[in-house]
Amino acid sequence: MLKDLLEEKHCFKLVCGAGNEDVESIRRLVYLYALAGCRFFDICASDSVVDAVIETLHSVNIYDAYLCVSVGIKGDPHCNKAVIDYNKCINCGSCESVCPQSAIHYAKVKKEKCIGCSRCWKVCPRSAISFSAEEKNLDEILPQLIKKGIDCIEFHVDGQDENEIFAKWKYIADNFDGMLSICISRGKLGDEALVERIQKMIEGRKPYSTIIQADGFPMSGGEDDYKTTLQAVATAEIVQNAKLPVYLILSGGTNSKTTELANMCSINYHAVAIGSYARKIVKQYIDRSDFWTNPNVVENALNIIKPLVDSVIL
Repeated sequence: MLKDLLEEKHCFKLVCGAGNEDVESIRRLVYLYALAGCRFFDICASDSVVDAVIETLHSVNIYDAYLCVSVGIKGDPHCNKAVIDYNKCINCGSCESVCPQSAIHYAKVKKEKCIGCSRCWKVCPRSAISFSAEEKNLDEILPQLIKKGIDCIEFHVDGQDENEIFAKWKYIADNFDGMLSICISRGKLGDEALVERIQKMIEGRKPYSTIIQADGFPMSGGEDDYKTTLQAVATAEIVQNAKLPVYLILSGGTNSKTTELANMCSINYHAVAIGSYARKIVKQYIDRSDFWTNPNVVENALNIIKPLVDSVIL
């Protein structure tokens, strides 16, 4: 059970991206990290993605892995997709050069690749980029995904509309009896409000039936240094100090330095979720046209990612 994996307190969670619907790149990413020892995968709430991940894991005889699907609310960056205003765009290529997902090509956005990280928005010299919300209809997607045997549903709650948050949270809790995860950051809430929101959401739930994914600085883990992961550790400390009956996962700027810094700060975490950095270090291999035919591609990629996975699970 997922609960058993979390109890070991050395769990590596691969975050493929809550908005990432690029099935082939996810298939390759999961394949590599599964071979490296990962057994917990965070993926978008999509039939095709869930099917692809299950098929990929079974292809390498891995049947003890756990799947977490992510959903969110309006205003949460994980649910956003970039939109380019061609009346303002000068086709300078700045957005394409900074996109970690290669979701922009010749000023056109491939929506299935976009994860809403906003890097393109930050560098656009003409303010030609905005975002549209691509939230999932829970009534449509959850029943099918639950039938597929998912192990966890993660709810991203960075937003101000508490009515929407608690209405969707109640729907999820009423319709899924597995592990639930709350992905939350301090960005729009502040420390006290963050704890208050968590307390309200877990009220009435059984102890340790909920994960709190402390999202330090969402989708910021491109670099591998202590400063990048500092907010993940700091946010986790706030949750830990609240002494709640929950599992604690560090995320948001996580990298190979996260476990070291967390241990230095006496954070009693159960898992580390790594997304941006985990995807970045193997991107050159994921993008290879000979990924499935050249064994050297997989071997070279594993040499890079195995130390990252081991930094958490060992």
